[in-house]
Amino acid sequence: MDAAPVRRDRMAASVARRGFARVADLARELGVSEVTVRTDLAALESEERVTRVHGGAMPRGLVGERESSLEQSRTRLTRAKRAIAAETATRVRSGESILLDVGSTTLAVAQALVDRTDLDEVVIVTNGLAIALALEPAIPRFTVVVTGGTVRSLQHSLVNPLATTLLDDVRVDLAILGATGIDVAAGATNVNLPEAEVKRRMVASAARRVLAADSSKIGQVHLGRVATLAELDELITDEAATDAVLAPLRAAGLSVTTVALSRVQ
Repeated sequence: MDAAPVRRDRMAASVARRGFARVADLARELGVSEVTVRTDLAALESEERVTRVHGGAMPRGLVGERESSLEQSRTRLTRAKRAIAAETATRVRSGESILLDVGSTTLAVAQALVDRTDLDEVVIVTNGLAIALALEPAIPRFTVVVTGGTVRSLQHSLVNPLATTLLDDVRVDLAILGATGIDVAAGATNVNLPEAEVKRRMVASAARRVLAADSSKIGQVHLGRVATLAELDELITDEAATDAVLAPLRAAGLSVTTVALSRVQ
């Protein structure tokens, strides 16, 4: 077994690499007990090297606030996300190629696309493992391509190293993106840097870019840059976003569509 300082250095590096590391995964990786992992994480947190969260740890200073897991995000603003997803799915036409970003709203978009039985011969490239599985019932109408890369367990996403290798070699009709912030000055931003890096590459690989984000994201700014407003063709959000909130975005040239929650049950 490594001496405690060496082991903790390895643990901090693993947390930084993953973006979120579970106690059980760290125990297996380092060959120690979960009790030892928790003790080491407590020490690393006291040194301000990691932030402990339920079930594991995240890098300290990597994000401006704690990031929710995909499962936690899915339970919030469910109707709004489903309404946004239904509208976003109408932007896709048969025969098109799509980049579908990771996130709880884009997961709802995947489900809305599956429900569109009129769609055929659609190629969807995603870096979301949960999204790929959600799209599976539509095969062979859809061809589902997973980017590859390194699994980030908090969002079940694929990030670098290797996540953007495929994106260098594709040019798609439409990118459907998620973000944790949208602001007139900062543009679209994301709380997690590794995922923001992949999102930026998606923006560069698409002819059209639609941001699907609920109203709680408007006015928020986070660490990872995704796109400027000029790089986005449309924001699709819910009716809780007031005209006063949306006016600066529209004045900056961004097309904004709001959807009514009555659209879904």
